[in-house]
Amino acid sequence: MSDPATQAAMAAAIAAALRTLNTELWTFYAFGVLITIVRTYARVKAVGIRDLRADDFIVWLAILLYTAQSTLAYFAVNHGQGLANNAMTDAERAALSPDSTEYGLRVFGSKIQVVGWTTYVCLICTLKMAMLVFYIRLMEGLSNHFRIRIWIGFGLVGLTFVASVITIYGSCQPFSNYWQINPDPGNFCQGAVASPIVWVTFASSVVTDLYLIMVPLPMLWGTSLRLVKKLAATFVLGAGVFVLVCSLLKTIFVTTDPVHGAQLAGEWGTREAFVSVVITNLPMIFPLLKSWLKPLFGSALSSTGAASKHPSGFRTIGGGDGSSRVDQRHKPASSKQPVTDNLSFSDSAEHIVNSVKMQNLEGYTGLSANTRPPSKGIMVSNEFKMVEDGISHNGDRDAKQVHESW
Repeated sequence: MSDPATQAAMAAAIAAALRTLNTELWTFYAFGVLITIVRTYARVKAVGIRDLRADDFIVWLAILLYTAQSTLAYFAVNHGQGLANNAMTDAERAALSPDSTEYGLRVFGSKIQVVGWTTYVCLICTLKMAMLVFYIRLMEGLSNHFRIRIWIGFGLVGLTFVASVITIYGSCQPFSNYWQINPDPGNFCQGAVASPIVWVTFASSVVTDLYLIMVPLPMLWGTSLRLVKKLAATFVLGAGVFVLVCSLLKTIFVTTDPVHGAQLAGEWGTREAFVSVVITNLPMIFPLLKSWLKPLFGSALSSTGAASKHPSGFRTIGGGDGSSRVDQRHKPASSKQPVTDNLSFSDSAEHIVNSVKMQNLEGYTGLSANTRPPSKGIMVSNEFKMVEDGISHNGDRDAKQVHESW
């Protein structure tokens, strides 16, 4: 039996570890909520309360789930002392009395693990749904080719969600074995380190995160934006790679360290949830951050693209306050002349068009007072603004404006 000084040192170390974990947990949570508030402020500023879209509300559902997950993590560590029905030898299981405090804590911790996995899967799925709904906004007015990619994404997220839930609630039978202490219920029923749950959720993250990254990036890199702006947009839209890193580390710790793996996996699971919340909100916050930083960095945050060869063929929408209007006369379209799809970029706007050929994009500096709008086009920028002209059945062009900012 260790002497009192050693026991005191161990108690102090445990207390210090708890303080560190609690500080990290609630700091991440507070920042996640804050960035969601800033996102909502940016969207309201850009389009007004009445024009908020589904993803603006879905992220708040995600925050409720994030609150639940953070609370579960807190109780698992502070009340359950990080104990569960894993990391025990057969002799330790046989020696542990069902009436002991440790037994009760291990049962409590094991149940927390099951609820925690469920909350985690629901949170990640909700955040990915919010991102896909944002992609719908981003690509409104484009051809069905782009929208099909998004609907495939919904299918992937839905399927991986169902697979994860089935794994959590079906891999351990009877279900009560999840909190069985003695005899050893086996790895499949040790929620903290259950291999089926770990690998299915990891595979789900890999498949869906990579797909979500690949939806907008090919379109982005097919444009004629300057390299620095492509890289910046790639960072914003491709930040899901950081979630993959957290998920990978969590999986590695669980599978390679049978003693401390569950604790380390829990820590990285908390970081994964935080990073997921941040990157889901980042595209909507990025334009607001740019507007705040522009007075400090000036022209460094502005585009200096070359003039377009067809400057009169494009329309520019205002800076995201919802006040832009389309004011033009529409001429009948000749059935003998094909409609040309054009795409251009300025600091405030970028055109994306139905059935557009990205390699034909051109730089653009601005519009003159007498500039005519494009025959057909969509505008997107650092605050992707979109406008489309369609052709009505009577031969006149109907202007349709989709005023969105991200």
